Amino acid sequence: MSISEILRQHWGFSQFREMQEDIINSVLAGNDTLALMPTGGGKSICYQVPALAKEGLCIVVSPLIALMKDQVQHLHAKGVNAVAIFSGMSQREIDVALDNCVHGHFKLLYVSPERLTTEIMKVRAAKMKVNLLAVDEAHCVSQWGYDFRPPYLQIAEFRKVIPGVPVLALTATATPEVVDDVCRKLDFQHGKIFKKSFLRKNLSYSVLYEEDKQQRILKMLQKVPGTALIYVRNRRRTKEVAEFLKRNNISADYYHAGLDHATRSAKQENWMKDQTRVMVCTNAFGMGIDKSSVRLVIHWDVPDDLESYFQEAGRAGRDEKKSFAVLLYNKSDMIDLDDRLKHGIPTIKKLKSTYQALSNFFQMAVGSGEGSSFDFDMAKFCKTYRLNPLSSYEALGVLAQEGYISTTDSVFMPSRLFITAEKNQLYRFEVENKKYEPLIRALLRAYSGIFEEFVSINEHEIARHLKVNREVVHDQLKELQHFQLLQYEPQKDAPQIVFTKPRLDSEHMTFDYELLRRRRESHVKRLTAMKQYAMQRIHCRSRELLRYFGETDSVRCGICDVCLGRNRLQLTDVEFEEITGQVRSLLTQHPLSVSELVSKTKQLNEKQVLETVQFLLDNEELKWNESNQLILQHK
Repeated sequence: MSISEILRQHWGFSQFREMQEDIINSVLAGNDTLALMPTGGGKSICYQVPALAKEGLCIVVSPLIALMKDQVQHLHAKGVNAVAIFSGMSQREIDVALDNCVHGHFKLLYVSPERLTTEIMKVRAAKMKVNLLAVDEAHCVSQWGYDFRPPYLQIAEFRKVIPGVPVLALTATATPEVVDDVCRKLDFQHGKIFKKSFLRKNLSYSVLYEEDKQQRILKMLQKVPGTALIYVRNRRRTKEVAEFLKRNNISADYYHAGLDHATRSAKQENWMKDQTRVMVCTNAFGMGIDKSSVRLVIHWDVPDDLESYFQEAGRAGRDEKKSFAVLLYNKSDMIDLDDRLKHGIPTIKKLKSTYQALSNFFQMAVGSGEGSSFDFDMAKFCKTYRLNPLSSYEALGVLAQEGYISTTDSVFMPSRLFITAEKNQLYRFEVENKKYEPLIRALLRAYSGIFEEFVSINEHEIARHLKVNREVVHDQLKELQHFQLLQYEPQKDAPQIVFTKPRLDSEHMTFDYELLRRRRESHVKRLTAMKQYAMQRIHCRSRELLRYFGETDSVRCGICDVCLGRNRLQLTDVEFEEITGQVRSLLTQHPLSVSELVSKTKQLNEKQVLETVQFLLDNEELKWNESNQLILQHK
């Protein structure tokens, strides 16, 4: 079957989007391939289609459990067998899933990067017929990227287990430096790079200084119709802002990772179905959510980097209709940003004390615990040891980068069940133990494939069918597990902490000081770029974002807040750059009055110079001194 036929049969599309077919053909030709495509550009099809086009299985590496689960669910709906393995699953679940991959039951296997380093994964992968290794969120492999994950560095080593298998690396956010680093770290051989422009012609970017953010948001929502997202940094504020909007007759709700799964799912579904207009959320919301008709994305707080901002702002206008991305800031935000610049990377002392507290929290003895996974309550952890939540969160991030632990966000895992007994053995037990007969019969009728693999079950539905309490079903399943007839994994909905190395005495922990120094520099570089983007008011927003990601030949968008002000000047880009260049050069030497400045600008139209100076004053690039002279505004 051709790749076009696969696309039609499983996705219902008559043709590929821009660049997808070229990427797929590169992979099918056996090339290592890097695909840079903006958020919502259809990256997953680039590995899912070749996985189906070739005999064998595609291994997909992804750091996001929720995204893995969504992808598997979507593939099942399209009639494609897929499975995901990640932290929080039992060893038995993992064992069964890998066995089924070896036997060809699945076409796609999603794994977290940590999984590649385990012995069981290496042994089983060597027995699988792997046709492609796809690396999603590939920027995580670069230590200079905004979301570095140490396990990604092991992918090149894992390639030795599956020799001759091409790699497809995918990302929506990577600077030129990170692109080069990704190709090196993944050991690309004669690799090909495909880059789709990050330009969003329909998306108007704006940055607004605003002390009263609530009222500004209210005005924007009254002016711009349609669905909206409002990103905030802390959970408490999500509710505060949503309640404010509801009091002002705007349909709004809030979302963060601290809510239980059922609540999060209900809120998300209401927003997806337009029953809720505005979702006020932390960055836990949005990843993997495909809603094309978002008209407005507002950032209440300044993000840590342009990569995060670009990805989140890019959730607006995926249907290519006019949409808006607005970043709000005030004096407090700039103070906070400067504080993050100063204290972004924790000290060695802080790293050691956090690791010691974490080990005590889970009662881990020195030398034990490698590979152990625990449900993690951040609030309880910080309260127990009287720790600052923000600095502790940053310390956990660095400990993960250093390879001592790995962390996952909160993710819902439904109850799972796998009958390990043979059918005749189960039948004999049922005859001899009538107490369990109704439950066993209900399981066999309701869940197919329960003898082959773990399947998701719903204790509430089973209890309702049997006309008993849920606790009765739960207890009987535990008892059947005790009799070694089945494996029962009750549902969980909590973040995970995994100890990736045996627990060390904190005094014996080692750190790469030079690497930490360079990461600190990289952290400062990204935050500084974010601050400059927010503070500057004379360069096109879209053009500045594209330049950050290596697109140096872009033109002014004409629709951002800066361009709208520039448009009123009726100057060409060349004229504007010439005037601003001369003005800056003259004022760098010493302050000047307006008349002095105009007289010293050579061969330039006086009216255009005056209008440009007024534009620079309006946008706080220039200011007056006490002698009524123009000076540069230093930020």
